[in-house]
Amino acid sequence: MAFAAPLAVFPQIHSRGHIDFALKEMGRDTLLVASNLVSDLNREHFRLDTILPGQSRYTYRAETDSVACRVAVGSADGTSQYFVLALFPGDHIRVTGSVKDWRVEGSGLNAAYAQVQKACQPYREKLDSLGKMLTEEIYRHEYLPAWQQKDSVQADYVRRHPDDDLSLFILAEIRSKWVDELFPTLTERVKSGRLAPIAQAFEQGFQIRKKFEENRKKMAEGIEAPDFTLNALDGRPLTLSALRGKYVVLDFWGSWCGACIGEFPELKKYYEKYKDRMEILGIDCRDKEETWRNAVERHRLPWLHVRDEDHPDVSLLYAISVYPTTVVVDPEGRIAKIVQGESPVLYEYLDELFQTED
Repeated sequence: MAFAAPLAVFPQIHSRGHIDFALKEMGRDTLLVASNLVSDLNREHFRLDTILPGQSRYTYRAETDSVACRVAVGSADGTSQYFVLALFPGDHIRVTGSVKDWRVEGSGLNAAYAQVQKACQPYREKLDSLGKMLTEEIYRHEYLPAWQQKDSVQADYVRRHPDDDLSLFILAEIRSKWVDELFPTLTERVKSGRLAPIAQAFEQGFQIRKKFEENRKKMAEGIEAPDFTLNALDGRPLTLSALRGKYVVLDFWGSWCGACIGEFPELKKYYEKYKDRMEILGIDCRDKEETWRNAVERHRLPWLHVRDEDHPDVSLLYAISVYPTTVVVDPEGRIAKIVQGESPVLYEYLDELFQTED
């Protein structure tokens, strides 16, 4: 469960909502309560509360009085036993029963969603079971179909209830292809209602995808490399065009990308081999600043580094969809080579390039 963050607020002043839990597992098991603002679709920022065993009642209180939250409650053992609630400003909700068979008082939306989630439970249990023996074959022929069936149950509710706030909340849960298919069918009342931050995030996503496709069509060897300025490790701005006069290898990476980390030893070797004629500019994507700095230090990366903080979003500018991706920029500022994923092509190209120049 992951969650959290920014955004659109309603102009009214609301009281903070809260949820009272009285679940039978609370007497013997540790439960986790994860929450984030509904506007944070990627759940990058979240609050995680722990309900320790021995409590008969636990109250979760929202951290904001202006934006709806997504609240997920589940077992600390990592199984698929969990359920999700929407908490609006001013809501006073009571949840009883068990994690597998919960009952909701004080919220018609959550009572309705409880029934949808319970209909998904057989698929969740199947996914939990398959996950313990997952292979590529099982994933393709059993795990993925079960996941799609689970989401189809929720999508069917959306399809039948285009004027229901719950439908928009469900789309934030299942996302994927369902947003393209079902978001346009929702009424304007729903899109501008209590869950408007979700609709706004979807609309922003559509615009980003459109821009990505536009940039992808432009990206080609021989074009002028799009210029950008990002902050370097020392906090100073570094501009790509300031590096002209040498070949520059743009390395799009992230500490979360195993393949990116796996490339570092070979990249180091080639940096040492050709650093008098080329520069490497590491562009970290989707890491927090501390994580980025620690990764550069831990892997002892001797070249230049900047962090893509979305202002501008350089990975969008270069239409990066695969990590790692390396882009070689020639001394005149034109794209000479684009290499996606782990591949010897980059190193073969550099050897050929610089041996020819010799």
